[in-house]
Amino acid sequence: MFSVRNTLALFAFLLPAALQAQADASQLSVDRLWGSPEFFEDQFGPARWLADGSGYSTLEPAADRSGIEIVRYDPVTGKREILVPVSSLIPSGSRRPLRVEDYAWSDDGSKLLIFTNSKRVWRDNTRGDYWVLDRMQKSLTQLGADFEPSRLMFAKFSPSADRVAYVYQNNLYVQSLADGKILRLTEDGSDTVINGTFDWVYEEEFDLQDGFRWSPDGKDIAYWQLDASGVGEFYMVDNLSDIYAQIIPVQYPKAGTTNSSCRVGFVASSGGETRWIELDGDPRQNYVARMDWAGGSQAIVIQYLNRLQNTNQLLLIDAATSAVSSVLVEQDKAWLDVVDDLLWMDEGARFTWLSERDGWRHLYIGNRSDGRLELVSPGEYEIVSIDHIDVGGGYVYATASPEDATRRALYRIPLAGGAPERLTPEAAPGTHEYQISKDARFAIHTYSSFGEPPRVDLVSLPDHRVLRVLVSNNRLRATMQGLAKGKSEFFQVAAADGIELDGYYMLPPDFDPAKRWPVIFHVYGEPWSQTVVDQWGGINHVWHLLLAQRGYVIMSLDNRGTPGPKGREWRKCVYEKIGVLASKDQAEGLLGIKQRFDWVDEDRVGIWGWSGGGSMTLNMLFRHPESYKVGISVAPVPDVRLYDTIYQERYMGLPASNAEQYRQSSPITFASQLQGELLLVHGTGDDNVHYQGTERLVDELVRHDKQFTLMAYPNRSHGIYERPNTRRHLYKLMTGFFLEKLPAGAR
Repeated sequence: MFSVRNTLALFAFLLPAALQAQADASQLSVDRLWGSPEFFEDQFGPARWLADGSGYSTLEPAADRSGIEIVRYDPVTGKREILVPVSSLIPSGSRRPLRVEDYAWSDDGSKLLIFTNSKRVWRDNTRGDYWVLDRMQKSLTQLGADFEPSRLMFAKFSPSADRVAYVYQNNLYVQSLADGKILRLTEDGSDTVINGTFDWVYEEEFDLQDGFRWSPDGKDIAYWQLDASGVGEFYMVDNLSDIYAQIIPVQYPKAGTTNSSCRVGFVASSGGETRWIELDGDPRQNYVARMDWAGGSQAIVIQYLNRLQNTNQLLLIDAATSAVSSVLVEQDKAWLDVVDDLLWMDEGARFTWLSERDGWRHLYIGNRSDGRLELVSPGEYEIVSIDHIDVGGGYVYATASPEDATRRALYRIPLAGGAPERLTPEAAPGTHEYQISKDARFAIHTYSSFGEPPRVDLVSLPDHRVLRVLVSNNRLRATMQGLAKGKSEFFQVAAADGIELDGYYMLPPDFDPAKRWPVIFHVYGEPWSQTVVDQWGGINHVWHLLLAQRGYVIMSLDNRGTPGPKGREWRKCVYEKIGVLASKDQAEGLLGIKQRFDWVDEDRVGIWGWSGGGSMTLNMLFRHPESYKVGISVAPVPDVRLYDTIYQERYMGLPASNAEQYRQSSPITFASQLQGELLLVHGTGDDNVHYQGTERLVDELVRHDKQFTLMAYPNRSHGIYERPNTRRHLYKLMTGFFLEKLPAGAR
């Protein structure tokens, strides 16, 4: 892929891990990152707070390592009890226990639903086998045992736990646990008619996979149905499986093209005809982005978005008559995000709602009867998410970050309104996540910070006293502490109009501020994610340490449009100009960094990113070629017209009416301006960001006689990890490219 010029530097990172370890355990190599498990994190769970309030359950290896067992812990005493021993998980006729990948308890705790033998669907393993363990009868039964293996999806107990509903081959089924009889609720499921689950774009962009809901009384099931006929098919090519290429079709609606039709209906869990809900508007030009039962069995609530995603109607649908009534309407000149924090109180009379209607993402309490909203969290700060609602205690527990957008902490806010009370200790910066018990007395608390691996504690609330350490990650922590590293620091730098951008830097271990150093920026820059967050960065953080050891300063900036809790204007000012304003902020941020840190070598500035970050890398190299000398763009979207409807139209509007905005926001438009060294990396089996875009960019660069390097990974998806040795090869490639094209070390 590239010639070896800096032989000594290249030899250092190519050394086998064993030799590196013998030479100096403080030094990193790519082989060490990907050739051993020493940088893997210890995991916890999945844990479940039990409905009877007796504690939480989790998965743990059996003492004899024969399999996994499910245990319960008392949060007060720490007493451990085995609820499901390994022996209970061995099917009849088998010697081996089930490999428990996930599990769910019935409300009364008498039955356990086990998910195993899973298979991947797009991003996640959502198909598999389901088994029910009846703890009273001591029986283990496979659901849909006569169906094709690993094809059941989203199995759920009925409220009385006498039946289980699931999806099989795009149809809904209910199976009786008493006699095993299976009732088919829908008949029309096919490759294009999808019942109880979703097409590619709904799953990817609305995070919707499980597409049906039991009513609380168990009499009905409400479900989504998508009709994907007419949605364009994108063809991926598999050149590895046979001597002739295989074509893999994926129904994928690109920006401005036909969407699936979507509707919601009710079907009796005992069988019968589906009662469809009549909603205003073309079902291909609107989205049912959320649906659930509305605090009881009398109605469901849906969030109904128009195609531009700037109007969200909260609708109630009567379960008996299918009559539709509007509770409230949210509107925005840019776009709206769906509300995932809708929780019901007072037997369904009131609900929680997050809205930016006053310029900040605030918590409101809504009245079901008239849609009136009461502001609960006033002030110039934002709620990131609602973690728990304790109606009896009168509090909402929410994640927020009032003073620092790079961090997250737990706050308690009175339901009656008032100032938030921080429960996470002030002395604990970083990012904090909580899984709170039903009575709000305890929480499973996961904490990490920049360069510090996660730790999981059991804490009491509201005093946040640590009762027990559940996962320490001390092994990984000790490994990290033993690495040679320089100073890391978060900072802010001015961009346009006095805007302050959050950033961080990681300095080489032998950093000398009197000398000039090359800088590599890690970028994302789009509305989906932040890079400048005070949390553990996983293997990418370790790789950045490797680059710092080689003599690079690692930096990152979050431009406007990234989803930090800084107010509506910060996030949505990029509407219709995603690549334009973001790249301007990045370039002006770099200018401010050069003025602030005189040790930055202006002639040695590199940048890299993945997905949206790959697109932003292209933007910086093409739009600001005088500033960025080297870039690695992984899985980018060079032409935003080629990405999907829900994501791209949310932030850019429709291509038919915004053609020039689409052109200006696409990196490919400015490809002729490339001056620096570019490495393009893409998986040819990427169903998310298609390799098509990279091929079009290659064609454009060739047209303008621009030299670059291309690495295509056959059949790899957006994550570029499938098949042996892929990640090690990729990170060696990227490390070597920087070492060759952007000379390391001080001058």
